[in-house]
Amino acid sequence: MSATTFIYDPTAPAGDLPQLARRTLAGLAGKTVGFIDNAKPNFNFLVEDLGAEFTTNHGVKAVIVRRKRGASIPAEEAMIREIAAACDVVITGSGD
Repeated sequence: MSATTFIYDPTAPAGDLPQLARRTLAGLAGKTVGFIDNAKPNFNFLVEDLGAEFTTNHGVKAVIVRRKRGASIPAEEAMIREIAAACDVVITGSGD
């Protein structure tokens, strides 16, 4: 008896999304921090706590949060473009 094994590549093509440069921030003071919530339970609580921590103790100017439609669905291109243009750093996350 032979078995067939399927291997799926989970990476999606980059399409025409902007190439985002990796960069190092000297600090968060005066910066805008973005979060992409992948719609799993409890991530919203983490975002609230981190946003408050960053604002209160690290001088973050603004926190922007966007939520994907679902954990298994890629973020929409418009969302990626918007948050990339508006933020100095973006954190994507998961919560359960």
